[in-house]
Amino acid sequence: MSDLIDEKDLNRALEAMYFGFNALIAKPDECLKQLGMSRVHHRILYFIGRNPECSVGELLERLKASKQYINRPLRRLIEQGYVIAKPDENDRRIKRLSLSAKGEKLENKLSGGQREHFAKVFSKAGKKSCDGWFLVMNLLSEQKD
Repeated sequence: MSDLIDEKDLNRALEAMYFGFNALIAKPDECLKQLGMSRVHHRILYFIGRNPECSVGELLERLKASKQYINRPLRRLIEQGYVIAKPDENDRRIKRLSLSAKGEKLENKLSGGQREHFAKVFSKAGKKSCDGWFLVMNLLSEQKD
């Protein structure tokens, strides 16, 4: 445990993360549920949208996920026309992924509200607080233990 923060504050941090995350995912989860999809579908759409023409391997690396984890949801997104998979120009064994217009529309519906939520919260919190939040989140994501 940290010398700078006690267990009560650590529990407050866990609760804030829990409730903040729930507030952020509630609307996208409802939309995904109506489509018979899950958060993994959203993650795939989001990261392909931010990294157009990425390979499946690059997507796996970005998501820090196994091929088994994304295989079924990615295949479904392709079959339903949300994601376009085409062979790489130089190596036909590699699939390049991008969002179709339908995929862009869904990704924006799912993530757009989240971006708006962050914009409102960051505006209220101020630059210094936002910088601190980014630092904490980046440090959390780098933790290996």
